[in-house]
Amino acid sequence: MSRRSTGERIDSASRVILAQPRTLFRAFTDAETMSAWRAPDGMTAKLLAFDARGGGGYRMVLRHEDPEASAEGKTRPGEDEVVVRFAELLAHERIVEEVVFVSDDPAFAGTMRFTTLFEPDRDGTKVTFRAADVPAGIKPEDHQLGMAASLRNLARLTE
Repeated sequence: MSRRSTGERIDSASRVILAQPRTLFRAFTDAETMSAWRAPDGMTAKLLAFDARGGGGYRMVLRHEDPEASAEGKTRPGEDEVVVRFAELLAHERIVEEVVFVSDDPAFAGTMRFTTLFEPDRDGTKVTFRAADVPAGIKPEDHQLGMAASLRNLARLTE
């Protein structure tokens, strides 16, 4: 997980979700719940390992549902696999994940730092995703769509 980053790009997305910060934080620290919402549209998620504590982390495989997308995949045809370390778990406030894509393609090399912030809002909680050092192989428009979809899934699950 200490591979050098390939860039300094930062992508972000936010959404106000009608849920308390503790409910949202729990959605990140419960394996079954995380599997239910983390995958963007058109993909499913399967956790291979999960350790919800600072310094712990998880290994997840995201599978494309569309057979035409089977040629795509950062790890294998139709699959993206990530190894994630929880660099910080500050209950109900912030989660910092160090994400490494399992891939032989240098366009996906490096460690992406993915920060999630939970900020109380009069209508619930503002959840912000901030991805730093995004690998060059991830198109900005695809990343925006994926983060927005994950936020939408999180809202559906917790509201």
